[in-house]
Amino acid sequence: MSYEGPEDEAPQPRSRRALTLTFAALVPLALLGWLGWSALGDEPDRPAAAPSASASAAPGGTSGPSPSAGSLAGKVVVIDPGHNTGNFRHTAEISEQVDVGNGKKECDTTGTATDAGYREAEFTLDVAHRLRALLAEQGATVKLTHDGDRKWGPCVDERARIGNTAHADAAISLHADGSAEGNHGFHVIMPGAVHAGAADTRPIVAPSAKLGARVAAGYRSTTGEPFSNYLGDGTGMVTRTDLGGLNLSTVPKVFIECGNMRDTSDAALLTSGPWRQKAAQGISEGIVSFLHES
Repeated sequence: MSYEGPEDEAPQPRSRRALTLTFAALVPLALLGWLGWSALGDEPDRPAAAPSASASAAPGGTSGPSPSAGSLAGKVVVIDPGHNTGNFRHTAEISEQVDVGNGKKECDTTGTATDAGYREAEFTLDVAHRLRALLAEQGATVKLTHDGDRKWGPCVDERARIGNTAHADAAISLHADGSAEGNHGFHVIMPGAVHAGAADTRPIVAPSAKLGARVAAGYRSTTGEPFSNYLGDGTGMVTRTDLGGLNLSTVPKVFIECGNMRDTSDAALLTSGPWRQKAAQGISEGIVSFLHES
């Protein structure tokens, strides 16, 4: 939009008008000279502008702050996407009993699903991919216990073994619950003390509790999902000694039940791609916090 002076502005004297015209003619010449000098590379070096936070797009199309590149260099994280989309086709195999230290349990289960048929195994693999991208962006070495590349499983003892063999600095198993309608919210499951058979969780109980607290804080802050109203006495934290994936772990490890697939309000979140990106971001923030403080 051009600017016009007040209508009652007084006319300039002739000499002032001539001086103004002369100056106006010189300005373009000076500008041309500066452009030529800059093109020759004589302009002093300037530091490159830092990319804006919005320039980093996370998987799923949402943008978030760019993490510090390489801040997790040398750290190993194992992500365990709960269940497998093919488990229901291999009920005999997943029903085989495996030793979990203080007893025996099924190799694996089919997992749950929403009323509309969105399976827990689909949810966990999707969040695992998003979480892997976020952690890798910060320099971590990230391994999955499976990547949709197996017909069924792996069994719970193998899932634990993958984290142990990788010497993971942190391991997390992703799940969504299948409780009754009206039960909503998330909870984090930590290992209790087990010393039986092949299981000895005593060295990892304390660091796993710390990991669980960081994950719960990051998840709640980022997603807005409340703590479970049916487990954990309102704290969102549960300790169990019957899960092979925890009992047989020798590295800090927790499970997270991201919400209840059988509850209408939670199911609406769990089936949303943008919300799953928030879930991955929240879990990532918790893991990063734990690794930086370990």
